[in-house]
Amino acid sequence: MPARTGTNRGLAYLTAFRNPSFTRPNQATQVPGGPRCQSPQEGDTLTLIRKAEPAAGRDRADQVRTLFSEIAPRYDLLNHLLSLNIDRLWRRRAIRELGWEAAPGDTYLDLCTGTFDLAAELARRRGFGGTVVASDFAFPMLARGLGKIHAISVQPVCGDAQRLPFADCAFAGVTVGFGVRNLSDPEAGFREACRVLKPGGRFVVLEFSVPPGRLLRAAYLLYFNHILPRAGRLVSGHPWAYSYLPESVKDFPGPRRLAELIRGAGFAKADWFLLTGGIAAIHVGVKGPAVPPPAR
Repeated sequence: MPARTGTNRGLAYLTAFRNPSFTRPNQATQVPGGPRCQSPQEGDTLTLIRKAEPAAGRDRADQVRTLFSEIAPRYDLLNHLLSLNIDRLWRRRAIRELGWEAAPGDTYLDLCTGTFDLAAELARRRGFGGTVVASDFAFPMLARGLGKIHAISVQPVCGDAQRLPFADCAFAGVTVGFGVRNLSDPEAGFREACRVLKPGGRFVVLEFSVPPGRLLRAAYLLYFNHILPRAGRLVSGHPWAYSYLPESVKDFPGPRRLAELIRGAGFAKADWFLLTGGIAAIHVGVKGPAVPPPAR
């Protein structure tokens, strides 16, 4: 059989991870207050762990998955068009906040990756020598974006950010761009990000926000509540797709509250700053040092 390359290779990864086989037990031990990190064995970076599906929040999660699966063919066009391409600059800034130069063998995780915009930007960064695992629970979104990860070190995984199929302390850094709003339980997603992140690693969240300034806020709400939904419906043909976006932003916690939730999920600290007058915000959570094993 010839070796798989490019898009075919990506599709092979994606197909394999839709229904992964679970062949190795978790190598880390859970303790009160967070996971205790042990030295990983070779090959443990992508250890898969079975996660149960809770009933709470399932209906909303199914609705969001269906929505993004249906708009996948026009998702990129709409995003860049309706944001005037500013979203590209925001993603690059978020990547810089990881504060690293990836060492060969380092593995990073991009949650709610969609069509791989942030994951591909990260993998193409000058001097990047690691691997990006890109996870999303909407299979059509991943399939649509496979062309972006041709010949770069991105591995797609179809999985839920609230029940990640990875071992504790598996990743040097974790990112999520415009995905936290779509989680039925954002705090569960933050706890999972903290669990799979190595001690000292950074969790970078890029998300929409509501500008604090009165004039910009008024213009922003006019655009989000009236112009964007109409334009989105026209281009996507989906009646609800871009009405969901302003609703999800309106109901989402403000930057200060979001930082508190990130800290509450187990991160040692969480800072944030606004972008483009407050239209978006970046939060950076830092995981504390590993908990030493109890003395015998």
